[in-house]
Amino acid sequence: MGRVHRALLALPGHFSSRTSIEGLAATDLFALNTVLAMAIEIQVVETLNRMRSIWDPNGEWPLFHFLRQAQTFPDVLLQRPTRDGGREVLLGIELKGWYLLSKEGVPSFRYTATPAACSPRDLLAVVPWHLGNVMSGTPTVRTPGVWSAVHAATYRNYWWRHRRRARSSPDIVAPENTRPYSGRERTSDRPVSDHGGNFGRIARIGIMKDWIREQRELSIAGIPTRNWIAFLRQHAEGGDPDVVFRKLQGEIERVHSGSAGDRARRILDALKGLREDLPAAD
Repeated sequence: MGRVHRALLALPGHFSSRTSIEGLAATDLFALNTVLAMAIEIQVVETLNRMRSIWDPNGEWPLFHFLRQAQTFPDVLLQRPTRDGGREVLLGIELKGWYLLSKEGVPSFRYTATPAACSPRDLLAVVPWHLGNVMSGTPTVRTPGVWSAVHAATYRNYWWRHRRRARSSPDIVAPENTRPYSGRERTSDRPVSDHGGNFGRIARIGIMKDWIREQRELSIAGIPTRNWIAFLRQHAEGGDPDVVFRKLQGEIERVHSGSAGDRARRILDALKGLREDLPAAD
């Protein structure tokens, strides 16, 4: 359903959040995705329901609305109730939030849905977000990445069986008699061998590569996201603030040499201010 896809891409211009974060230590920011992911996903669903003029401009589905369902695939259904007490579903969205300043630097969720559980219309949507003032404020979302849910599940299995470099078994066990929107029945594929717990890490298989790179190049408060991640990651790992700063200074000046020198100096000035707010190493 192309109009739902377009509504997801238009999400940043319509999203609003009632959540506000203040007084958080900079080195605690990496924990935000776990704490706030559910709230962000709920607010994304609320926002989509307010965007009816985009996904239903002609009033073809007046009784349909987006509904989030916990612990069930997919996370979100575009549905309407039926007279017999059931529901009619147009499509589903597996919705995932991604905190842009997370330590991993990529979405870390696991997508394990079996292809048979996906309707051809279903979508996998990843919503990147950060706090409006970097260290505080309300969540701000960026343009989501959107993929076909069934394609993502099918390619994930192909990658696991044929592209992954591992000595362990590449076999995958699929649940039986699975169909789209079957409620709480089993919907996840299971690898025969996965000692590292990596099955379903979609960010590793390549389909998001270009989109992730674009997100990491976007600026937050005038500084590329990848520079924020590098700075915060090193402090979170217990590095001495002065050593961390000198290392980053060399890296930034190397990357932003020549005509970008003034921009590099502005980045360093911002990092100096941030460094003063960070606790010293023990």
